[in-house]
Amino acid sequence: MKISADFTVIPDVFAKAADPEYIAAGVPVVSFPFYVDDVNPEARYLHWTFTDPDSIPVCGFEWIHWTVANLPIDALMYDFNDSHALQIPPDFSRQMVAMVPEALQGRTSQASRFVGGTDPAATMRYNGPQPPDKDHDYYLHVYATKHPLPGLNGGFWMNELIHALRNANMAGDTPDQDAIFLTGKA
Repeated sequence: MKISADFTVIPDVFAKAADPEYIAAGVPVVSFPFYVDDVNPEARYLHWTFTDPDSIPVCGFEWIHWTVANLPIDALMYDFNDSHALQIPPDFSRQMVAMVPEALQGRTSQASRFVGGTDPAATMRYNGPQPPDKDHDYYLHVYATKHPLPGLNGGFWMNELIHALRNANMAGDTPDQDAIFLTGKA
């Protein structure tokens, strides 16, 4: 599997400098587009995490910006005009509930007891990068499995997703995976 985007620096509309109409609860909420190529033909579901390891010195933990589980591959758009097989479109996080109701989004770090966010637009969907101190590198890690991951509900925590992926691997559904780093401007 290969993950890519049309940029290496996350465009403003998906990050800290987003226009006011793309901000909810003080955070950018329009998710960026990316591509998933060369998926194992046996895979039927995608799952991903989008995190900020550079946040550790700032807030004491890796910031969780977006997690998704059990997204059926056949629900995705195929980009036939380009060389990419699957496209995650812009603003997918906000549209996913209506487009693919069986897919799940997990909690972001906005839901952490250390942050105390309560607005589901920020705690249960994409949070765009807002690095407070310098440019940060963000890590998008995508997994593909043959079966949906059991035991997850909407609002799962990232550790629950990681445990479900580990359990799938132990059960013989070895996740295919790839990742990319993207930069968010301070």
